[in-house]
Amino acid sequence: MKCRTAECWRCRQLLSRALGHTGLAIERERHGRDSGELRRLLNSLESKQDEYARSMILHSITRCVYLLEAEASACTADDIVLVASMLDDKENSVKIQALNTLKAFSGIRKFRLQIQEHSIKVLELISTIWDSELHIASLRLLNNLPLPDFAHPQLRRVMPALMEILQSDYILAQVQVIRLLSSLAQKNDLLYDILNCQVHSNFLNLFQATQPGSLLFEVLVFAERLSEGRNTPHYRAVKWHYNEQSLHEALFGDESRLADRLLALVIHPEEEVQIQACKVIVSLQCPKDVGLRPSLCHASRSYFNNGE
Repeated sequence: MKCRTAECWRCRQLLSRALGHTGLAIERERHGRDSGELRRLLNSLESKQDEYARSMILHSITRCVYLLEAEASACTADDIVLVASMLDDKENSVKIQALNTLKAFSGIRKFRLQIQEHSIKVLELISTIWDSELHIASLRLLNNLPLPDFAHPQLRRVMPALMEILQSDYILAQVQVIRLLSSLAQKNDLLYDILNCQVHSNFLNLFQATQPGSLLFEVLVFAERLSEGRNTPHYRAVKWHYNEQSLHEALFGDESRLADRLLALVIHPEEEVQIQACKVIVSLQCPKDVGLRPSLCHASRSYFNNGE
């Protein structure tokens, strides 16, 4: 969006000067001196700016947090509150830059708990705004934080949105969301919500060898964690019921073709995909007291027998 006011034009001039000072700020920090660059940018963010200026200032703050470690560590809780307030901005571009800045700050230990408090808001953004770049920024932030237990109810509500992102055609967003889902699959109180989430009839296309190796690997990790989770004594102690279009039925139901997809992946060109496919096959082999589909167990055992 182009600025049309003289006031914002002046803001752009000031911002341009600030960006030009970044290299000098890094050099000063190398010599143990505080350049004040990050503080100037944060002060500028507090002033009324147009959308373009807000986005560029946040972008510059993100760079400074990564590059000026001492100055970033000297920031305060009020600075995090200021940046997080930009998540309520009406412009998605500003929201995205604020998410990137929070992710940068989340690498500093003293800010992690405070940034965790905004996880509910971040999940809300994911479920209410269908924007791939915003999804990526949101998911990268969430993947950089241990999600607190108080966020679990919200996670249950947004699970359908997370599953839709996984089944989209945007690889970067898919990789980020599958990493989050893999982490959540290790939470006992969320495993059923994930497995019972509705998926498209072509969900197993995610396991096709034509998918990018980076996505295939993450999808296989997800499948392994789901398989291991559903076979734990804690989970098996309850008789769960799944809807017909659930992720559970797509992966582990009587009509699932997951075994065939996995066996095709053990000859994938990328070694890490081969290894991870084998790990999933092993996790699917039937324990004596688990009623998994016999044909699936037979398929996995046959592969290993043939390979000997």
